[in-house]
Amino acid sequence: MPRRARVVHREIPPDSKFGSRTLQKFINRLMISGKKGLAERITYDALDIVERQAHQNPVDIFEQAMRNVTPVIEVKPRRVGGATYQVPVEIRGERRTSLAMRWLIAVARGRTGKSMQEKLAAELLDASRGQGATVKRKDDTHRMAEANKAFAHYRW
Repeated sequence: MPRRARVVHREIPPDSKFGSRTLQKFINRLMISGKKGLAERITYDALDIVERQAHQNPVDIFEQAMRNVTPVIEVKPRRVGGATYQVPVEIRGERRTSLAMRWLIAVARGRTGKSMQEKLAAELLDASRGQGATVKRKDDTHRMAEANKAFAHYRW
């Protein structure tokens, strides 16, 4: 990451089935060892399971889940005079979505279930309803930032 110059980000094309850039980023994040076909199959199968269970558009449920787990504020450690304070800072947009995707995938992988498709579908449904481990993680992050609001003046 350069200190002075801005990082030029690649334009990610939309996914082939639904035409969503966010979904394509999610597929890329899910991918392990360059196996994009497998990541696409897992994601699309999970969205099919979501559609069968919820009887709604799966992309809408995915976007609702992303909105429910996207954090707005986090804490960063700042060292001031020998003491380290957890300073609440707002998160920029790209990092928000990145954290939300990372948390969704990590929680889905950690769930007990038969296949990754079923685990991912269950976590997406839970997150879209505002429950589940990913939403709890977001709430914990917000709660920690709220508790350390007194150190907000150390932000720079």
